[in-house]
Amino acid sequence: MSMIAVEEVSFGYSREQRVLHDVSFAIRSGVNVGLVGESGSGKSTILKLLLGLARPSAGKIRFNGEALEPGDRAFMRRYRRAVQAVFQDPYSSLDPRQKVEGIVAEPLRALGIPGPHRPAIEAALHDVGLPMDSISRYPHEFSGGQRQRIAIARAIVARPQLILADEAVSALDLSTRIRIVELLRALSKTMAILFVSHDLGVVASLCEEIIILERGRIVESGKTADILAHPQHPYTQKLLASVPRMPV
Repeated sequence: MSMIAVEEVSFGYSREQRVLHDVSFAIRSGVNVGLVGESGSGKSTILKLLLGLARPSAGKIRFNGEALEPGDRAFMRRYRRAVQAVFQDPYSSLDPRQKVEGIVAEPLRALGIPGPHRPAIEAALHDVGLPMDSISRYPHEFSGGQRQRIAIARAIVARPQLILADEAVSALDLSTRIRIVELLRALSKTMAILFVSHDLGVVASLCEEIIILERGRIVESGKTADILAHPQHPYTQKLLASVPRMPV
């Protein structure tokens, strides 16, 4: 059984303004999936639906076989423990008024996970390669790459099954981007990642499977190596030709 199953999902703000059209894909435990497309392709809408922040206009999203129901508080508590997110901008995604200890502990508090929380926070900081003295510092004391490591520590502190990474390296310089991708690759040994990006090079270095999205429709999907070696759809060919590749 798939961990996440997106079944013929459509979404629109009105009947005339459809953003997604009959989108279907699955995420299995232990398999990283790249969701690739240009701005306006529908990537952010899929992420919003997977986070339970909106409901599909048609179709279903299932988690371990159960339909995702944003109004079911008990289900969403289980779901949010299993599915956490890392966002694009490490500068705006962290509360500047909180120390790192409070930031990383946010999911533990929100999910009602009993304490003490300090051991879990320290383990998460260790996993993302930050020193223990980070725990008493504020976000402005860190570089962009370090802030993204803090955001990743917050996402993994409750030991989820899946990380939704939304353009998680696009705001970083190239050398920092490479290090964060290496970190995500190491973390993916214990959890799956849905990596939402416009950059095929990053996806190729991290994800075993890939989904190509154009104007709200999946135009190609399958094993990353196969699709990038032999792209069939003109849109995939265009992306492959135009997006710079990141050194691996």
